[in-house]
Amino acid sequence: MIAFVSGTVAALAPDAAVVEVGGVGMAVQCTPNTLSTLRMGQAAKLHTSLVVREDSLTLYGFADDDERQVFELLQTASGVGPRLAQAMLAVHTPDALRRAVATGDEKALTAVPGIGKKGAQKLLLELKDRLGEPLGAPAVGAPVSTGWRDQLHAALIGLGYATREADEAVTAVAPQAEAAQGTPQVGQLLKAALQTLNRAR
Repeated sequence: MIAFVSGTVAALAPDAAVVEVGGVGMAVQCTPNTLSTLRMGQAAKLHTSLVVREDSLTLYGFADDDERQVFELLQTASGVGPRLAQAMLAVHTPDALRRAVATGDEKALTAVPGIGKKGAQKLLLELKDRLGEPLGAPAVGAPVSTGWRDQLHAALIGLGYATREADEAVTAVAPQAEAAQGTPQVGQLLKAALQTLNRAR
């Protein structure tokens, strides 16, 4: 089990980072929120969870240990694999997920790509006694993604784009974000923003 990786950020992509540890580049899958905290060439420490499959070993990285624990607990529910668990944490903080499960907030779960109404109902039942109580003060209907502009901007800066380029890309994808039903998905907006930046170069 690899509990964490600590080293210099060697590369950043829309859904992953490469951290150099003792001369070895460790590829770590991360949410946009975690990626926005990383900077190329700077030291970073990511709490990690290693997912072993017959044909692959995938390392998932998180800004803190609480997020890693929730990632692993989510996968104890039937039908939740690492990608869906990561998508849930891309949309909601660990506390927002605990609150959603504690209050039976179906709508919060259906805001995650890949979770429909029936899936949300099933998850609420299965996770009810697993995630525990929310740690922080309740934020009334405020998932982490409400500040999608700030998150997207920070992620673009983290990928090495200039402030002006990040500003322009955020403006370019704003219509797509506003047209989205429910909470805008920062991961999807990041991909769209990168496409606009690539076209502009």
